[in-house]
Amino acid sequence: MRKRRLYWTLQILGWGIYFFANFIAMSLDPQGLGPENMRTSRIQLLIHTPTLFLVSHYLIREIIIRRSWLSINIARIIPRILGIIVLSSIIVVLVSYLLYALAGTVELSSSILTEALFAFITYTVLYIIWSTVYFLYHFLESNNRSLKYEAAMNEMHLNQLKSQLNPHFIFNALNSMRALVDEEPTKAKVAITQLSNILRNSLITDKKRVVSFGEELNTVKDYLALEGIRFEERLNVSYEIDPKSDNYEIPPMMIQTLVENAIKHGVSNLMEGGMIEIQSTVEHSILILKIRNSGQLVNGQRNRTGRKGVGLINTKERLKLIYGEAASFRIYNENNKFVVTEVKIPQRI
Repeated sequence: MRKRRLYWTLQILGWGIYFFANFIAMSLDPQGLGPENMRTSRIQLLIHTPTLFLVSHYLIREIIIRRSWLSINIARIIPRILGIIVLSSIIVVLVSYLLYALAGTVELSSSILTEALFAFITYTVLYIIWSTVYFLYHFLESNNRSLKYEAAMNEMHLNQLKSQLNPHFIFNALNSMRALVDEEPTKAKVAITQLSNILRNSLITDKKRVVSFGEELNTVKDYLALEGIRFEERLNVSYEIDPKSDNYEIPPMMIQTLVENAIKHGVSNLMEGGMIEIQSTVEHSILILKIRNSGQLVNGQRNRTGRKGVGLINTKERLKLIYGEAASFRIYNENNKFVVTEVKIPQRI
């Protein structure tokens, strides 16, 4: 919303300055054209200024957006932009002179081609300035977003140690494995491998912007297998995964963060234990991930203290930084037994 408002503000301000600067210059009549010629020039100004405005918005901007030129190296698209600018200038000249003729402000004469050529050059220069400002703004915004993402990731690394692979989890996992060493050494070896996979994956993906859904799911399975040793029959896990989910990329450690919150604030608080269900579907090129767990939200919060977990806050912030408004996150009581955490992620970043 803020970006759209800024765009329209700059559009109106820029073309408004062009109009009033020309209008004031005409009022001064430095060339001594006389009242009648001044009136004609003002009518023509009233005609071609809105035309310039509309073509910049509905032609140049639409082509830039539809062809995703903002995400392409600027050196590669300069010839294309210049081509669109030339085409736009020709369209403005033709439309303007057609409207001039309908308004009776232009006559066929030997100088009309010279005037049209001068108008074409003027409009081309104006559109070059317009395009430069448009691309410069998006470049600065993209650069600023990247800097914000890097800063957030640095801070998030510390939060992950507390909310995802915290010492408490590692301590519990090691205790569970110690109990298996003598009784079930084979299971103990598997558990050690699973913990190793989780720790290694955390180090590898720490600096990645996104990882494949399948890679993240494998880490979560290792995590839940370790938690299954600790909770035994008190933890039931099920998966309902759409095969098309593998075509998507998600923020690293996101699913594990949500699952850990589900266990910490849901299942572990129930004497009889509970269920964790991970479900993914793809609808209209959107990955819909749902994590259903036993428990209840109290006043919209997982924690009994009424505070949102660090992991959930981090997840929402990462989704916003990577996908903007295209992704969504919500958590709600499905009924009086289950809580659902739902994340929607687009296919393309």
